Amino acid sequence: MKKNIGFIALDFSLTKWLMEKLRTSAPDTPAAKELLEGLTDLMDGRTSSLMVEIGESDSVIPSIETIQCGALSIDLRLRRVRRDDTEISLTPKEFDILYFLARNRGEVFTKEQIYQAVWENDYLMDDSNIMAFIRKLRKKIEPNPDAPEYILTIWGIGYKFNDKL
Repeated sequence: MKKNIGFIALDFSLTKWLMEKLRTSAPDTPAAKELLEGLTDLMDGRTSSLMVEIGESDSVIPSIETIQCGALSIDLRLRRVRRDDTEISLTPKEFDILYFLARNRGEVFTKEQIYQAVWENDYLMDDSNIMAFIRKLRKKIEPNPDAPEYILTIWGIGYKFNDKL
């Protein structure tokens, strides 16, 4: 299923109302706490935008634990990647980037969006950081890194995981 990214601008009064509702009547879940923290960061100016995703269940680990894309298998629970039954060793950040892109197959992400999805700190405006991770990932997972099949470059925008596999 192809996913789209929508953008909604929240005004001050709606954001304050949401924050109050989260404080007083939200379920006691990590997601509710994270949303409140994110809205607080928006109000305090520590961040300028939020990415929000609807989870598939209340469990900590999503129901889709293994993503199969052609010969590539990505196992979230074991944090293991295999291609043609050969295990590929990835660093934790490489795995996180790969899993994020594969989970959102077909969606195009800017370098900043990838950074914000994988790192917990502010974006450092260093495009070469993400480019270096993508280059290393391609060397490890692609049969031919110079002609990538899995992680595709969308010139002038960013990257996407091939949704045709």
